[in-house]
Amino acid sequence: MLMVLELVQLYVVQDKNKMKDKLLKEISNRALEFKSLYAKYHDIYVTAESLTAGFIGASIVEIPGSSAWFDRGFITYSNEAKMELLDVKDETLKTVGAVSEDTVKQMVKGALLHSSLATVGVSVSGIAGPDGGSEAKPVGTVWMGLMRKGEEPIAHCFHFTGDREEVRLKTVLRALEGLAALTQGKTLNFSDL
Repeated sequence: MLMVLELVQLYVVQDKNKMKDKLLKEISNRALEFKSLYAKYHDIYVTAESLTAGFIGASIVEIPGSSAWFDRGFITYSNEAKMELLDVKDETLKTVGAVSEDTVKQMVKGALLHSSLATVGVSVSGIAGPDGGSEAKPVGTVWMGLMRKGEEPIAHCFHFTGDREEVRLKTVLRALEGLAALTQGKTLNFSDL
């Protein structure tokens, strides 16, 4: 019986690794698109990241020549960093929390405000787990804000499944997709992964 259980566990681990490898490949492919997007649209990007801790920006700069289309990234894991670096209001954090529509909208506005070069920005804040969730905001809840400089920000809430790493990878992928769609003037049509 123990051997069967070990085989099942091995299968589950292998399946999760395949999912993560697939997500990493999708992220790499999506990041590669920013080179051709820059050639056509000339947008420059800024990120404001909480739960992904710089992984969105790191994915973009993996591509040679990315200094042409990536200005900077703000890693604002703590509420203090969100307030100090991105001008997120203390009242917002106290009222609706860091994982909220209002917070990610203020984060992306602040990122674009503090970047003289960027024309398009993304912000993310969420609960990757395994703890930290609640009934109202379970593990896997992620808010993303997107904004073109001079326009109003938009936000979307995701409810991702998977472990901590999967939630973070799925967030990165959706953020890159959101930036690409906004750059191309496409309607943002998101689904949870």
